[in-house]
Amino acid sequence: MNTSSAKERRAYILQLLEQKEEVLVTQLSRDTGISEVTIRKDLTLLQNRHLLIRTRGGAMRKPMENTTEDTTIAKKRMFNFKEKERIGEEAVKMIREGDYIMIDSGTTTMEVAKHLEKFHNLHILTNAMNIATELMRYKRFDVILLGGNVRSNSLSTVGPLALTVLRNFNRYKLFLGVDSFSIENGVSTPNLEEALLNQVMIQQAEKVIAVFDSSKFNKRSYSHIADAKDIDCIITDSAIPAGIIGRLKSAGIEVRVV
Repeated sequence: MNTSSAKERRAYILQLLEQKEEVLVTQLSRDTGISEVTIRKDLTLLQNRHLLIRTRGGAMRKPMENTTEDTTIAKKRMFNFKEKERIGEEAVKMIREGDYIMIDSGTTTMEVAKHLEKFHNLHILTNAMNIATELMRYKRFDVILLGGNVRSNSLSTVGPLALTVLRNFNRYKLFLGVDSFSIENGVSTPNLEEALLNQVMIQQAEKVIAVFDSSKFNKRSYSHIADAKDIDCIITDSAIPAGIIGRLKSAGIEVRVV
């Protein structure tokens, strides 16, 4: 096995775990020609990204997770910061001057808002109070914040008022934050009210761009938002589990990896 980079080596490990439930450090070292010390570091990094589970002498496949915890923005901000920053930089490449866009709540979508320096004329709708505040620092965009009940965990607005206002807008590019995603079960979130709002966002959007780091793959949460086929484009990082990119593209979904 010729692994010319750490990225390729880690992808190889994840690919093996799609074929078998457990891999051993000694075997991986022989297969790749890389020291056991380096392989252990690879496994630890992949575990930190929630892509496998470390075991004595190796690692095992991470099972599909049913994620029910409604994590706060403050906690989410602590994970995979660099990956989220790169995803945000890539996402703005899909924006054109004068566009109508919607930015969903979330820490990765916040990175989209932080990288809009080159634009002068954008019309932006958001359900996130902290993102609206970030957008106002540019002092040149048309920004609309959805009304409604405020969720303290996500700093987002939900409920009947938010849904009523949202239905007055359509044909925008939606940058959707994601808590959990799998090809089989689509997009889901722990909170029912956020799921209902996200469903209407997707229905009204001209293009749906999901922005999320690789730790969100192969997870399922309490409230279903949409099927995978309802997403037009996914922007994620290079630790995406092996084999998924091909399946996403086969389903007609554009995939951008940073």
